[in-house]
Amino acid sequence: MKKSVFPIVAVFVLMAMFAGFSGCRPAPEAAEPVVSTVSHPEWSKNANIYEVNIRQFTPEGTFNAFAKHLDRLQAMGVDILWFMPIHPIGVVNRKGTLGSYYSVKDFRGINPEFGTMEDFRNLVREVHARGMYVMLDWVANHTAWDHHWTVTNPEFYTRDENGNFMAPNADWTDVKDLNFDNKDLWAAMIADMRFWVEEVGVDGFRCDVAYLVPTAFWERAISELEQVKPLFMLAEAETPELNVNAFEMSYGWRLHHMMNDIAQGDADVVSLDNYFFADTMPPFPVGSYKMYFITNHDENSWAGTEFERLGPAVQAFSVLTATVPGMILLYNGQESGFNRRLEFFEKDQVDWNDFKYQDFFSTLLHLKSRNQALWNGVAGGPMERINTGSDASVFAFVREKNENKVVVVLNLSTTPQSITLEGERFVGEYTNVFSGEPTSLAVNHSMNMAPWSFYVFEK
Repeated sequence: MKKSVFPIVAVFVLMAMFAGFSGCRPAPEAAEPVVSTVSHPEWSKNANIYEVNIRQFTPEGTFNAFAKHLDRLQAMGVDILWFMPIHPIGVVNRKGTLGSYYSVKDFRGINPEFGTMEDFRNLVREVHARGMYVMLDWVANHTAWDHHWTVTNPEFYTRDENGNFMAPNADWTDVKDLNFDNKDLWAAMIADMRFWVEEVGVDGFRCDVAYLVPTAFWERAISELEQVKPLFMLAEAETPELNVNAFEMSYGWRLHHMMNDIAQGDADVVSLDNYFFADTMPPFPVGSYKMYFITNHDENSWAGTEFERLGPAVQAFSVLTATVPGMILLYNGQESGFNRRLEFFEKDQVDWNDFKYQDFFSTLLHLKSRNQALWNGVAGGPMERINTGSDASVFAFVREKNENKVVVVLNLSTTPQSITLEGERFVGEYTNVFSGEPTSLAVNHSMNMAPWSFYVFEK
């Protein structure tokens, strides 16, 4: 298992998170915390993640065409590039013309639509040369119907009551369910993952529907893979047990849906208070990361663009995801203000326009990188709520670590707000992150806020 260098520190961080502060809302007593045994790669402590859809990124839809964007992404402050599955796509029961990336025909192969294995190796080298990292999307729960295991290892697959191969559910008809009761499957799957670490040099995996695969498999797989090198592992899940001994990070789906609800008038800031300060759900292990986002490939294609779901709140909620404890995810096109659902099974290129939000996201990414208060897990500072007198509409908080401090104030409502920041924890001299102006925050500091407006102050 991945043994943590953080557990003792982590317990003290958790205690600080639940301590009461003058002017800050106290939290109820927490149960004895579970501490993650996962040791994060050093480079992940202040990292962000950017999801790449190679097919839709450029007119060519190739690795080589995408590589031309690396300097721009590096300058924007991107650290980790998560590549949606790059493997050959199954033909049998294919959806649409080009099929789903998640219907994998060969775990060691490259989709010829994207280029060659050597093209991808070159891309990995170029990413590493810029001080960035590569995460490969891994689909362990199922394969395409024409994956070679269907012939060589039919015992790897689940069968229905009539002995027939089966899809995982009624919707995923283009894939065939794998049977993880078979331990030989575990060895074969781990060997295929190891290939990408040893032979290509990837730095981690985003594991598709990780919650549908036994936790024991992930614990064994990650333990064996990390004999090659330290990896960063993201579970597409919101299941605390996966982060005890296996994964560095899981999805923050609950917060994602809360943001949608607030933007659409179906909830208010009280739901955020409950989530961050009084949550009754099973806690995630201390030291693990949550990934926060306003969009990704699934949300964009199936639930709607961020502009459909959040409307004028897009930037405010982007600030929230970049400054609360956790790691921000960007999906390709966000920096351009791309406002269209991408086709999932067809060629449908992102329209990059004039990159209207690139400076905005660059400001957030570089802030996270340089200010230790916003670093990930126990490397960053705890979040302390600031009362404002308008606490159903305005969400304000401060995070501090080793004399680094960030104050965030968000009007998450459709109406103007006149507020007073209560308490003393935020008092001091700051820089307004977006305007660059020096700002003094005093006791009972007052400010007026337009609907969906925000302030971020740093020192």
